[in-house]
Amino acid sequence: MYTVTVKEHFDAAHSLRGYSGRCERLHGHRFEVAVTLSGDRLNEIGILYDFTELKGHLKELINLLDHVNLNEVPPFDSQNPSSENLARFIYGELKGRLGASAGLLAKVQVWESPEAWAVYEE
Repeated sequence: MYTVTVKEHFDAAHSLRGYSGRCERLHGHRFEVAVTLSGDRLNEIGILYDFTELKGHLKELINLLDHVNLNEVPPFDSQNPSSENLARFIYGELKGRLGASAGLLAKVQVWESPEAWAVYEE
């Protein structure tokens, strides 16, 4: 089995509705996002998926989330912009962008700090 991973980051603010503690107040993070594809076959030139293309898809999504209050951006205007929900959102959006290669999408990881992260995988 082969895996490839690309990583990007974005800066954004959020608050967690209903959270009992400091995270209920508006605060910011430098979110790190890693996307992993996995498969058992390489293409005709010996790669699973083009790093540049994958990073481009991720960068397009990250640009929607960068330097905003996530609570004001759909779907996070109605659901909490937790790291878990961010990971699921990015996973779903990437799956749609990958087309025929969507089956390779293994997981999305979102760090809100170097010591705390969430993972979404189907």
